[in-house]
Amino acid sequence: MMAPNSNPMQYLQAAAYHQQAAALAGRGPYTQQQQPSQAATQGRPANVTIKKLPFYEQHGALLPPSVLHAKGTGRFQEAQYQFVLTVQQANDIASNRDIRATTKVNYVYQVQLRFCPLDTTKEQGDEFPPSICVQVNGKMCPLPNPIPTNKPNVEPKRPPKPIDLTPLCKLSPTLPNTVNVKWAADQGKGWVIVIDLVEKLSSEQLLERLVQKGTRQSEFTRELIKKKLNDEGDEIATTNLKVTVACPLGKMRMSSPCRPTTCDHLQCFDASLFLMMNERKPTWQCPVCDSAALYENLMVDGYFLDVIKSKELPEEENEIILNQDGSWHPIPKDETDEAKKKEEKEKEKGDLLDLSDEEAGAGVKAAGPAPVVAQPPPEIECIDID
Repeated sequence: MMAPNSNPMQYLQAAAYHQQAAALAGRGPYTQQQQPSQAATQGRPANVTIKKLPFYEQHGALLPPSVLHAKGTGRFQEAQYQFVLTVQQANDIASNRDIRATTKVNYVYQVQLRFCPLDTTKEQGDEFPPSICVQVNGKMCPLPNPIPTNKPNVEPKRPPKPIDLTPLCKLSPTLPNTVNVKWAADQGKGWVIVIDLVEKLSSEQLLERLVQKGTRQSEFTRELIKKKLNDEGDEIATTNLKVTVACPLGKMRMSSPCRPTTCDHLQCFDASLFLMMNERKPTWQCPVCDSAALYENLMVDGYFLDVIKSKELPEEENEIILNQDGSWHPIPKDETDEAKKKEEKEKEKGDLLDLSDEEAGAGVKAAGPAPVVAQPPPEIECIDID
């Protein structure tokens, strides 16, 4: 209620001030129920599905997939978009960052910008429009450097990856952020822009989530072994199969053997090493068969996990034999010793060959002409004339 003899304008100003202060402090009726981020777009929403990025967990859409709207028929186009962070979103970004003096500011919660083609027929991956230029709140946004190409009349493309806009954003629930995009219109091809609030995940976190998802039952792999070794369609009967519990990536024994559910081979690879490699350079390609190995399709294999933990497997041995009945056993010690002896014998044979070469060279040298021995000069006799 307005106090008597007070100025109405002053009352409205005070109410607005208290409302803003309560919002900034994160309390009061204005923050009891968070409202979604307000996004002002110049363009219609795009019904496009963009591929998920395993190392980023989405926490909110700041700008839903929207069409980069071209105005007129000019080649170079420009569009502007705005979004406002909620109090919770601004707090998440500001309170989860590394501000040590020895490192640049790293944000765990990020304002992420992505572009993709306007194609509703299938899931789309990241791709930059040609001649792209992005400004955030009037400041130029760094983009990945284009990859050079030798093809004539072809513009170099930038590596397909998301862009972190956080360092250029206003982390305030009362100030709008403006994103200005300039690009070259490509006739017959449209583009989509997306801005999300995401949380950056590490390979350790993804490994933990993969383990928590559970392992594929040992019986599944055992049946797969039986099927492969008892396939009547094969002309050559196979009674057993030799596989390794060493990762094809690191050549060391696996700790978390996994493979995609979309692959039908028995060979596994180490989940920890695979995730670390994709954290550096995301390819999500199976190291065994080169097919797609998406994170959501990965599963730790219970059968090979049991093999690795088994006391029957010697510490120095990584190869095992799979049997037709789905069982396994380590390579017999006799075979292992025989293989080692064979290697040693081949090595000795090589050493003997080198030694015989040296001796042959020495023999040729001895059979050559004898060295000339210098003879002392003859004695000179002196005669007296007297």
